Amino acid sequence: MPAFDDVLAAAARLRGRIRRTPMLRHRALDEAAGGPVLVKPEPLQITGSFKLRGATNAALRLPPGTPVVTHSSGNHGQAVAAAAHGLGLSALIAMPADAPRVKLEATRSWGAEIHLFDRHGVDRDALAADLAARRGAVVIPPFDHPDVIAGQGTAMLELIEDARAEGLAPARFAICTGGGGLLAGSALAITALLPGADIWAVEPEGWDDYGRSLRAGERLANDAAGGGPRADICDALLSRQPGALTFAVNAPRVAGGVSVTEAEVFAAMRFAFTHLKLVVEPGGAVALAALLAGKLPPRAGPTAIILSGGNVDAGVFARAMAA
Repeated sequence: MPAFDDVLAAAARLRGRIRRTPMLRHRALDEAAGGPVLVKPEPLQITGSFKLRGATNAALRLPPGTPVVTHSSGNHGQAVAAAAHGLGLSALIAMPADAPRVKLEATRSWGAEIHLFDRHGVDRDALAADLAARRGAVVIPPFDHPDVIAGQGTAMLELIEDARAEGLAPARFAICTGGGGLLAGSALAITALLPGADIWAVEPEGWDDYGRSLRAGERLANDAAGGGPRADICDALLSRQPGALTFAVNAPRVAGGVSVTEAEVFAAMRFAFTHLKLVVEPGGAVALAALLAGKLPPRAGPTAIILSGGNVDAGVFARAMAA
């Protein structure tokens, strides 16, 4: 089980290898939330998402020269490819054949080999394990790994540090959630530094396995059909079910989950572009969407959110802007 000390160790390990993204504020956000809102803009990260943190931390923990394999809809794959490139490792990334082209091209740009698979009906973990066994490689999974979780937690660690530097202590946090790696790393940092704060998982409508699992007290799966935003919208968050490790971390720490519609996601993307001057992908905008739509349970004090990624297909972004 990862702990807060692992997040601190990851922060030291990653220093100089990732970008420390800034904390942003905007009057319109404060007005929408009825109090201060603090934003961590991970679209400004080197690979355009927070995933570089966990992937790099995990890669740095391997013996030098170890080849790596992963499966990913895009952001984690690009992150593993970039981490491997920086450390001189070979990388094989299994990606859905219908992944956004921008994510496929970005992953290839780091020199990784890509193995395409059908998003539906494929056991991704088994596929990655088989590919790794053939190559004598190590799998760096997208979320259910202690080093990945610890690395993701560094984003929240930075945000809390920056908030404290301005005399602010967030009382409510909203985290974009798929398999729960960012949520778990954030929860470790938040409960260690601000133990009285509320933590909320935010998911696309129809893919709310984490929220349902937290309410049930056990891991529940999606039906792989969804019912809310289509797979080409919040592709970064369409995990089959919460990870075993991430759920063990999150269940005692996270207050619950809320879900957002496609229209709310598009509205958040427009808000980020108009006011924050940021391009945010749909999956990276769900926490902002929940805040703007008034779906977070009220809590006195500042609210903190992470915009988790900006690797959006141009066509999807155009649709969001035109909605």
